Amino acid sequence: MKPSLKTLNHDNRNLLILHLTVFVWGFTGILGALISISAVQMVWYRVLIASITLFAYFKLSKTDIRVTRTQFLKFFFTGSIVATHWIFFFHSIKVANVSVSLICLSSVTLFIAILEPLIKKHAISKGDIFVGLLIILGIYLIFKFETKYTTGIIFGLLSAVAASFFSTINSTLVQKNNPSIIGFYELAGAFFWISIYRLFDKSLLTETFNLSLTDWFYLLILGTVCTALAYVAGVSVMRTLSAFRVALITNLEPVYGIVLAFILFGQKEQMTGGFYLGSLLILAAVFIYPIYKNRRNKA
Repeated sequence: MKPSLKTLNHDNRNLLILHLTVFVWGFTGILGALISISAVQMVWYRVLIASITLFAYFKLSKTDIRVTRTQFLKFFFTGSIVATHWIFFFHSIKVANVSVSLICLSSVTLFIAILEPLIKKHAISKGDIFVGLLIILGIYLIFKFETKYTTGIIFGLLSAVAASFFSTINSTLVQKNNPSIIGFYELAGAFFWISIYRLFDKSLLTETFNLSLTDWFYLLILGTVCTALAYVAGVSVMRTLSAFRVALITNLEPVYGIVLAFILFGQKEQMTGGFYLGSLLILAAVFIYPIYKNRRNKA
C-alpha cells in the first residue's frame, strides 16, 4: 500500500524539523566560542535556563512529569555525565576551536560501538571494528598535524567518551520512559552536580550574574533554542522517522558546525591538510556506520 500524500507531507515536515534541529546543535559550538565566560560557568547557565524553559513547557502543556524514585535517581545521576560532556566540549572550543571540537565529538560513534556491546552484553561485530579503526586513523592524523591543539583534541575526545556513556544509558532508559521527561531530569541533575562542583571551587559563592548583555543574549539562545527547544523538537520527530534516517541526518551536525565556524571566524578555523584528511576519514566512518547498522539489522 502506497503512503498517502498527507503522510508524505508529514514526513517531509519532520525531516525539515530534524535538519533544522541538527543545524541548531551545530550552532551550539559557535555560541561556545562567542560566549566569553568559562566552560563550567557557561554550562551552569545553560542547564539552568534549559531546565526552567522545559519546566515552563511542561506546565503549559499540562504534562505529568512525576516519576518513581528509582527513575529519578537514574535520570539525576546521568545528568552528571551530561554536564561532564558539555563542560569538556566547551573547554575544548576555548583552548582549540570549533572545528577541532566538533570533529573530535564525531568520534562518539567509535566509543558507542565499544561501550554498547559491553553494557548490553552483545558481541562486537567486524563492521564495528572496521568503523572504529577508520575513526582511530582519522584521530591519529589530526593529532599528528594539529599539535598546537593537543589539549583541545584531548578534551574533545573526553567529551565524546562522556557523550557515548549517556547516549548508551539513554538508549536503555528511553525504552520505558518519556524522552522529554528524561531530558528534563537529566538537565536538572546536570545543574545540581555543576552547582556542587562550583560550591567546592567557591566560584558559585561569588556568582553575581553580572554578565555582559551579549553573553546574556547568547546564553538565552543556548539554553532555550539550542537546548530545550531543540531537544523537544528532536524527540518529537524521532517518534515518526526511522532510527536510520535520524542517525544519518544527526551526523550532519559537525558539517553544519564547521561550515558555520569557517564563515563566521574565517582564518581562525583554517587547518592543515592533515586535519581535513583525518576529518574526512572520521566523517566517512560516521556516515557509513548507520548504513551498515541498518543493513545488519535487516539481515
